[in-house]
Amino acid sequence: MTHSTETAGVRRIDVNCDLGEALDAPGGWRGGHEPALLPLISSANVACGGHAGDARSMREVCAMAVQHGVRIGAQVSYPDREHFGRRALDIAAPLLAESLEEQFSDLVAAAAEVGGRVAYVKPHGALYNAVVTRDDHAAVVVELAARHGVSLFGLHGSRTATRATTLGVRFEREWFADRAYLADGTLTPRSEPGALVVDAAAVAARTTRVVSDGHTVALDGALIGTAFDTICVHSDTRGAAELLAAVRAAVLATGATIGAA
Repeated sequence: MTHSTETAGVRRIDVNCDLGEALDAPGGWRGGHEPALLPLISSANVACGGHAGDARSMREVCAMAVQHGVRIGAQVSYPDREHFGRRALDIAAPLLAESLEEQFSDLVAAAAEVGGRVAYVKPHGALYNAVVTRDDHAAVVVELAARHGVSLFGLHGSRTATRATTLGVRFEREWFADRAYLADGTLTPRSEPGALVVDAAAVAARTTRVVSDGHTVALDGALIGTAFDTICVHSDTRGAAELLAAVRAAVLATGATIGAA
């Protein structure tokens, strides 16, 4: 069974997507494919300079999020634009904390300019994977959320989940509709065959299953329990708009509603 928010007996499930990452289209962020994704979600994970994004894209994403009533989150990452934040960095915890604080603060300023506010933190890429097991970097991420009084996205059973409970940070467990899982409940590395799920029918089927009975079929065929509060589709996955539409249709078909927790 999903552990999403319930209101008057009706489950409400959050749908999120990473935005502010595609800046190379004519006209910048607004000229790319990402703006079409924003009306399909309830939470926007905004790149805030670590792996992608700049002051203009942050402001534009936040403005559109406010327009559509979409929750704004800071997608913080290792400071590694060259590798899009998908390379693990053995950076000292104090230096990482300084970088993440700067990223978060930049987004707070951009959101405030357009009448919005940052409601949560979500690590990106290699940092997201690292804090599943790495204590010092997990502590940095959780302390960032605690310091600013916002919630935190992450994998169920991760080091961040444990630390969030200790520090009183609201932890929102995330499930990825477009990513394959290993039998231990972690994400299949992107370098492995089958790591991405890009077929809309497959995404719809696995979404229906996880919402209905809380299970995901791992890459090796194992059936794993999946506790979650929010569902993610990456904006750079091929056919992201079609996949988000499939997720929405599947969630609604179960009788649940879509909205930020």
